[in-house]
Amino acid sequence: MANLKEIRSRIKSVKNIQKVTKAMKMVAAAKLRKSQENMEKARPYENRLKKLICHLSNNSYAQNLPLLKTKDTIETLGLVIVTADRGLAASFNTNIIKKAEKEINNAGKDNVKLICIGKKGYEYFQKRGYNVISEYIDFWNELTFNTAINIGNNIKAIFLSNQCDEIKVIFNYFKNVATQEVIFESLLPIKPTIDDSQNNTFSDDILFEPSKKEILNLLIPKHLNTQIWKYLLESFASEQGARMIAMENATENAGDMISDLTLEFNKARQTAITTEMLEIVGGAEALSN
Repeated sequence: MANLKEIRSRIKSVKNIQKVTKAMKMVAAAKLRKSQENMEKARPYENRLKKLICHLSNNSYAQNLPLLKTKDTIETLGLVIVTADRGLAASFNTNIIKKAEKEINNAGKDNVKLICIGKKGYEYFQKRGYNVISEYIDFWNELTFNTAINIGNNIKAIFLSNQCDEIKVIFNYFKNVATQEVIFESLLPIKPTIDDSQNNTFSDDILFEPSKKEILNLLIPKHLNTQIWKYLLESFASEQGARMIAMENATENAGDMISDLTLEFNKARQTAITTEMLEIVGGAEALSN
């Protein structure tokens, strides 16, 4: 059994860790509220824009637009991997990396080019010799729509320069504080699709000014930037939710450990007191004899 000094030191260390995890939980909760508000504001805009593009792209000229044109053969796949810059968020980063590795193996490592958003994904794949052609790190605390525009412009340039025949993305979709879902979907070429359960009827009597083609040319780049913005907001909210839950569990586990160590400390102290009393009694008996 450990001595009293060692147990007391361990209790102090666990209490200090508990203070850190409790503080991290509070910080994550504050960031989650703000990021969730931004995410909920962006979702209706992104959905409505997607519906409008889907309606406008049902024309022959839309198939000739570079960002809508599907290639006959997919030789090189571009994979956008959205992770966090930090850990301590349970399986948030691990699930993304596992899914990315699975898709890379399916397509062939030599046929995939990676665009890593977030330090965790970048460091993981860079150290293992994957073909990382672009990375974005250390921007989450100052996340703005301009960040999404810069990333979107770079991804668009990669696609239009034929570096990749198709670009897909892997990110965490925020369902609630305790649940995040890993989503794997196509980004480029843009394939406007809608949920059949939603009302997406547009009247044929609507007049577009300027023409549908000009509007479509204007909306497609905005749609790409909005998609990137959605991925960033969903991922950031999911990260804060995962970290908040992880730190809450860590705080509770630290409390349980402190209780166990306190019980062990009391047992060790009682043992030490009993031993000292026996020594005193034994010494007194020896003197009396």
